[in-house]
Amino acid sequence: MAHQGVVVLAIVTLLYIFINMSTTYADEQQWCVADPKASVDDLQKALNWACGVGGADCSPIQPNQPCFDPNTVADHASYAFNSYWQVNKKKGGICSFEGTAQLVSSDPSHGGCKFPFDP
Repeated sequence: MAHQGVVVLAIVTLLYIFINMSTTYADEQQWCVADPKASVDDLQKALNWACGVGGADCSPIQPNQPCFDPNTVADHASYAFNSYWQVNKKKGGICSFEGTAQLVSSDPSHGGCKFPFDP
């Protein structure tokens, strides 16, 4: 009987750890996207920086690429901001882009356009 109690306790403990780890992982998923309140001009400046000096991978938002559509400054900025932030967040990079960006916990990927995520 004592042996069964130990087994049950071990299973309960493992389930607790698994559920806790899953919740923690889900809570940490974030993407950096354009703030809907930001002006198009400010987003364009931040997008230019992210794709230039910032070194974001902006190839997916070029014509005929999976993230080109919708072809808006806000959508392109969202992809570029996230590309930059996912690479740089562990090095102290922040999701701000002069106040034109925000963190979200819902994956902004759509259709064939997959926004990178690095835990």
